[in-house]
Amino acid sequence: MNLVQTVDWAVIAPPVIAAVAAVALLVADLFLPAARKALLGWGAAAALAVALLALLPLRDGDRATFCLPGDPDLCSYAADRFAVTVQLLVLGGAFLAALLSIPETEDGAVPGGEFWFLLLSSAAGAALLPAARDLATLIIALEVTTLPAYALVALRRGGSAGPEAALKFFLSSVTATAVGLLGVSFVYAGAGSLYLEGIAAGLPTADPRLATLVDAGVALTLVAFAFKAAAVPFHFWVPETYVGAPLPVAAYLSVVGKMAGVAGLVLVTTLAFPGYGDLWGPVAGVLAGLTMTAGNVAALRTDPEAPHSAVRLLAWSSIGQAGYLLVPIAASAYATDTIGTAVAYALMYGVVNLGAFAVAAHVARQRSAHRIADYRGLYARQPAAALALAFFLLCLAGLPPGIIGLFAKVAVFETAVDADLGVLAVVMAVNVAVALYYYLRWTAYLFRGPAATEAGPGETAGSGRPAAPLTGAIVLAALVGVVLSGAPQIILTFASGAML
Repeated sequence: MNLVQTVDWAVIAPPVIAAVAAVALLVADLFLPAARKALLGWGAAAALAVALLALLPLRDGDRATFCLPGDPDLCSYAADRFAVTVQLLVLGGAFLAALLSIPETEDGAVPGGEFWFLLLSSAAGAALLPAARDLATLIIALEVTTLPAYALVALRRGGSAGPEAALKFFLSSVTATAVGLLGVSFVYAGAGSLYLEGIAAGLPTADPRLATLVDAGVALTLVAFAFKAAAVPFHFWVPETYVGAPLPVAAYLSVVGKMAGVAGLVLVTTLAFPGYGDLWGPVAGVLAGLTMTAGNVAALRTDPEAPHSAVRLLAWSSIGQAGYLLVPIAASAYATDTIGTAVAYALMYGVVNLGAFAVAAHVARQRSAHRIADYRGLYARQPAAALALAFFLLCLAGLPPGIIGLFAKVAVFETAVDADLGVLAVVMAVNVAVALYYYLRWTAYLFRGPAATEAGPGETAGSGRPAAPLTGAIVLAALVGVVLSGAPQIILTFASGAML
C-alpha cells in the first residue's frame, strides 16, 4: 500500500511562513548588535504581512493537502473558504499585535528575540488550526497556539503579576486540554477515525453499547475549545491574565487566541458531530447566554478609579463578545448558513477590539495605573486618539457611527431567531442593552474636562503622540472599521462564503 502523502506547499504556506520566520528571528537575535535589535520587530511584522499575502492564491477555497493515498477525500489540511477567512483574521490580528508590541520590545520591557519567536510560533498554530481536518492536527494546532502564550504572558521583565497570571492561565488551560483529550479518546473509540468527516460517518454506526461513552466524548471534546474561547465557566483566567500580561499580548489573546477556540468549536460541531446537534446545540446555547451575561455584568461593575480598570473592562467585554460569537454556533444545530455570521462577527470584533487595545497601549505608556479615569479629557489632549477610541467603543456597542457593529449584532440576533432560539435572542438583546452603559460611560470620559488628579511620579499628562507603530495600528484598524461601517455588506457578503 502506498502511504506516501503529497504536500501542496502553496496550501500550507501561511502557517509555514510564520513558523520559519519565528526560528529565523530567534537565530538572528543571537547575532544582531543591541543597537539593531529593533529590526526584529519590523521583521516579524513583515513576515506576518507575507503570510497574509500567501492567502491570495487560496481565495477560491477549494484546495487540500495531506490526504490519504487510498481515500483522497480524507485530508488533514483543507484550505476551504472557512479556513482561509479565519486565517485572514488570525494573521491580520497577529500583524496588528506585532505593531503594538514593537514599542514594548524597543523599550526593553520584554526581551525581543524570545518575544517575536513566541508570538510568531503562536500565530503559526492559530493559522494551522482552522485548516485542520482531523482531531490530532486540531489538538496539536490548539496547543501550538497556546503553549507560547503562557510564556508571552510571563515575559515582561520585573514584577510578579506576569508569572502569576501565566501560572493561572497554564493550570486552567492544561486541565481543559486534558479533559478535551479524554473526550477525543472516547470519540475515537466510537468512530474508529480521527478525521472529522470519518467521525461524522462513523459515529452513527458505532456499537450501541458505546453510546454513553460517545455522548460523553462529544461533550468533553468541546471543553478544550470552550476554554480557549473564554466561555463560561472556563473564563475566570481572562481578567487576571490580561492585567498581568504585556498589553499587546492581552490584545493578541483577546482576538487571535479567542478565534482559535471559536474555530475549533465550529469545526468539531459542524464537521465531526453534525448528528449530535441535539446534544451540543442546547449546551452551546446555554454557554452563549451565560458567557455574554457574565462578561457584561462584570464589565458593568468595573470601578473606573481602580488600577488597571481599563484592561479589566476590555477583558470582561471580550468575554461578553465571546457569548455573541457562540450564538451562531448554537443556531447551527437547528438552522443552516449560520457559521458565516459567526465569522463576520469575529472579523468585526477583531478589527475594532485591536484598535481599542492600540489606543489603550498608548495611554498605558503614559499612565501606568491605566484606569478608565485616566482617559478623562483625552479629547482635549489628543483629539485623534480620543476619536479613534470612541469609534472603536461605539462599534463594540453597536451604535452609530459604528455601523458595522450594529449590522454584525443584528445578523447574530437573526440567526437565533431563525433557529427558533427565542430565549437566547431575548438574552442577547438584554445583554446588548446592558453593554451600552459601560461602553458609553468610557466614551463619555474621553470628552469630559481634564482629569481631577495629576499624573503620578514617573508618569506624564498624556499629551505626547503615539509611537509610530501604535499610530499605524490605530490608523489601520480605524480605516478598516470606517470602510466596513460605510459598506457593511462587504464583510457580511465576504463571510457568507465561509460555510462548512
